[in-house]
Amino acid sequence: MARLHAASFPRGWSETEIKDLLAKPTTLLVTSTHGFALLQSIPPEAELLTIVIDPASRGHGHGKTLLTQTLAIATAHGADTVFLEVDATNTSALNLYKAAQFTRTGLRRAYFEHPDGTRSDAITMACPTPGTMARSTPGTMARSSPGK
Repeated sequence: MARLHAASFPRGWSETEIKDLLAKPTTLLVTSTHGFALLQSIPPEAELLTIVIDPASRGHGHGKTLLTQTLAIATAHGADTVFLEVDATNTSALNLYKAAQFTRTGLRRAYFEHPDGTRSDAITMACPTPGTMARSTPGTMARSSPGK
């Protein structure tokens, strides 16, 4: 997983970092033949920590499939909202999240540091999980972001 993460991001996570995350009881691992996702679940919320598709397998809908599976896992573990941070320069990821109904909730300036020393902003996003509306009582809206 560390090799795949390193091949996918300017600063990939080390084997130790991934092992430490997986050791937490709140971390969920979602795998596919083309990649993986790590999700931190503390109901009623979850945070998508990372989603990785093998660079050789990109452009074939595998990210969309893995994201759909990850949102379903979040729902099954009691989350009604999934949050994430995405590099503002990662157009492919932004398009994937927008297509999955994530909406922008904020901006963290100069959040990501790149190996060349440059920094880029993080866009924070949120999405209600599948089934959130079905779990709502009639006449009410499901919570889709903190404080709402």
